[in-house]
Amino acid sequence: MAWLPLVRQALQRPGLAVLLLALPWAAQALPSYREVRAEYRPSHTLILAADGQEVHSLRTNAQVRQGQWVALSEVSAALRLALLASEDQRFYQHSGVDWQAVSAAAWGNLWHQKTRGASTITMQLAGLLDEDWRNAAGRRSLGQKLGQAVAATRLERSWRKDDILEAYLNLVPFRGELVGLDALSRTLFGKAPHGLDGHEAAIASALIRGPNATAPVVGQRACGVLQSLAALQQRPAPDCAAVRWRTEQVLSARLWPASSGIAPHWARRVLAQWPPGQTLPSRITTTLHADVQRVALQSLQRHLRELQGHNVEDGAVLVLDNASGQVLAWVGSSGSLSQAHEVDGVLAQRQPGSTLKPFLYAQAVQQRRLTAASLIEDSAAHINTGAGLYIPQNYDRRFKGWVSARVALASSLNVPAVRTLAMVGVEDFYQQLAQLGLGLPQPAGYYGYSLALGSSELDLLRLTNAYRALANGGRWQPIAPLVAPLHPAPSAPPAQRQAIGPQAAFIVGDILSDSLARAPTFGLDSVLTTRFWSAVKTGTSKDMRDNWAIGWSQHYTVGVWVGNASGAAMHEVSGSSGAAPVWAEVLGYLHRAQPSLAPPPPAGVVQHSVQFAAGQGLDANRQEWFLSGTEQTRFVRDDKAPRTAPAGDEKNFAPRIDSPASGTILALDPDIPPAQQRLWLRASSPAVRWRLNGHILGTGAQLAWLPMPGQHVLEIVDAQGRRLDAVTVQVRGAGLSGKPRGKP
Repeated sequence: MAWLPLVRQALQRPGLAVLLLALPWAAQALPSYREVRAEYRPSHTLILAADGQEVHSLRTNAQVRQGQWVALSEVSAALRLALLASEDQRFYQHSGVDWQAVSAAAWGNLWHQKTRGASTITMQLAGLLDEDWRNAAGRRSLGQKLGQAVAATRLERSWRKDDILEAYLNLVPFRGELVGLDALSRTLFGKAPHGLDGHEAAIASALIRGPNATAPVVGQRACGVLQSLAALQQRPAPDCAAVRWRTEQVLSARLWPASSGIAPHWARRVLAQWPPGQTLPSRITTTLHADVQRVALQSLQRHLRELQGHNVEDGAVLVLDNASGQVLAWVGSSGSLSQAHEVDGVLAQRQPGSTLKPFLYAQAVQQRRLTAASLIEDSAAHINTGAGLYIPQNYDRRFKGWVSARVALASSLNVPAVRTLAMVGVEDFYQQLAQLGLGLPQPAGYYGYSLALGSSELDLLRLTNAYRALANGGRWQPIAPLVAPLHPAPSAPPAQRQAIGPQAAFIVGDILSDSLARAPTFGLDSVLTTRFWSAVKTGTSKDMRDNWAIGWSQHYTVGVWVGNASGAAMHEVSGSSGAAPVWAEVLGYLHRAQPSLAPPPPAGVVQHSVQFAAGQGLDANRQEWFLSGTEQTRFVRDDKAPRTAPAGDEKNFAPRIDSPASGTILALDPDIPPAQQRLWLRASSPAVRWRLNGHILGTGAQLAWLPMPGQHVLEIVDAQGRRLDAVTVQVRGAGLSGKPRGKP
């Protein structure tokens, strides 16, 4: 606006001729209705789903509070009548300047009478469009009044009357930071502009005349507006007391929060990733599906309410489309149920527990170290580490003996997983996780063998996308952009890599979809069993702090985390009772009318019948999948005999403790129900009594002990109480309540 300095100079000159020559020139520079409409920016950005539904509104302008542009047809008739009665009764008759009102105002000034101002709605709009014609700190100068008059005349020639009224209602300041009718309606009245009634319309009109007036003054002016309308329509006078009460009530209201909707964390993520340098639009269409987002949020909140009393209040849900990588649902918290609802659980770093096992077994299969039918010993393991003995335990504190890799993975047995990691190597598995987008902040040696049981920290976003790689035949890709670019240009396809061989990914998926292989730990009626094909893995971290259920179908990958943002331990909540019901409900909704078929076997895998030695374990004869060249028919367990003295020669062997070894460090696994948290104590002779820290536990060659955190001395003694052998055991982890917990 290069003409502004010239106009300001003209306004400072005493010559009226120069002023009148400058004013038309300035008025010609006023924008058109289309320009005003195009440049309008609400203070809130609307985040839309892929189908255009609004999922969230987030305030992005801290200076003013403006809503969406409101078309005149969406303004209540009561407000239009009240506004014209208050501000410009001859709006539709004059051509920008109401000369009748000007004459009345001049006559009143002459005789020192108080009259209504002569500024029309069109003149006020001119002031809103150009600061030169706007009110200064005091009264407008003669130049400003003349400028408004000329600008209003120009506006009337180029704008339609309805456009003038519409723009005025969207740009006029009402009170404090509230600008425009939409902001006023939603903040003070909690409704859209089309729903304003007569009293609310009068209050809105009164606020235009005095935006910062006190509530009694606004109430009195609102009553005056209603009285004017009543006189024009020949109706009874209004009840001013009711209007004043309503005014007091609404002026203290703040009904339009800075953030509202069903996807607050998603909205912040979208804005955080908005391309630098691009203007933020008032509406952003994203990949989210509003119905999936709503179901995921409702399912999470409902299930957490059912877990009241178990000290769990937070959760997160992520839904990805397998083919495109688009985010269909992003629930970052449980909302009002949480004490930390601002924390985004999708991005929070938490311990993944057993959810890393599928990647470990896939790597072992791919390296041909294992097949799905290979037998792994599930027994007490004492692994020497730099920090002492590492002794992994299973969920139920019981060892299953020799089990196939299929059962070990599906039933989430911990000891076989650690033995598998010993075969693969910690460093190699560490690198495998990095290929799946699960890079860890510490070197491999920092985690050691506990990496098989999820001792690292990961977020739900990366972990769910890694499971999506399993769904896609081992091909890893980053998730798709959250928002389609404003100006799409040809670009290379998204980066991808074959993180896991398609054969290994297929076999692991087949294992995780096998409800029979899952039964030893989860039972046959598990919530993890869906009516369509799906593969899933649960996990629980140390001290019952994190609960996970992540799995996929033919079309979608769903990840759920349940826990506490504070890191507090849950009470009697595990993967199948915490996160799994939400996972099953969300995936069930996604496939309510869409089938999910098992993936076809890729080239390089064969199915072969296998046999296991009868009566020696959990595995039954079956058809099994193998990498070509690794198939075999018969699998025999190599059970070891207990360490006892040969029959008839007991007197030459002093009774001793066979298990646990002295110096054992036992880490309690939070996946294990307290009623089943038993460590089997074994001695070489049945004629002994067990003593713990000086107190008798029981008698016999084997005894199940419920471990408690602390440093313990285990002894075996004879009938006279003389010590025969002793070991020290350290137990780490949370204390046990003695109440049964749910399954993992």
